[in-house]
Amino acid sequence: MQNGIIRSKNPFHVNELSNDAKNNEYQCPIGEPMKHTGWHIQETKGGYAQIIDGFEAANCAGCFLQGTCHQQQGNRKIGVALNYHRLKEAAEKRLKNKQGIQKRKQRCFDAEPVFANIKHNHHFKRFMLRGLDKVAIETGLLALAHNLRKKVA
Repeated sequence: MQNGIIRSKNPFHVNELSNDAKNNEYQCPIGEPMKHTGWHIQETKGGYAQIIDGFEAANCAGCFLQGTCHQQQGNRKIGVALNYHRLKEAAEKRLKNKQGIQKRKQRCFDAEPVFANIKHNHHFKRFMLRGLDKVAIETGLLALAHNLRKKVA
């Protein structure tokens, strides 16, 4: 559990492991250190390169959580995208502060009724065109039509 925030229902998930940034190591669920084994560059589904830091537990052979903690052969190995976690925590912090909560509350009054109106009343369920440029034009036309309907009515 990082920063007191539970992110996964699985208590053995990587996000639930304690991190010691000063010593550059994680602790396995029973508190044993997982040493840094190196890093590699991996491409995400979106095509972005990210640095994955590898960590490995020292000795899982006699652990009473073996088989529950992980299903790997030998010691538990994890890969962590530290920059991804840093950005995710920053976003979470912005969403959970007073201003972020207020903006999330306001969204249900500002944006959601517009989308609901376009989908339900005007029967727009999917885009007719393909490609980012064409979809952007179609979205602009939808917004223009929505605003004209508001102005006329």
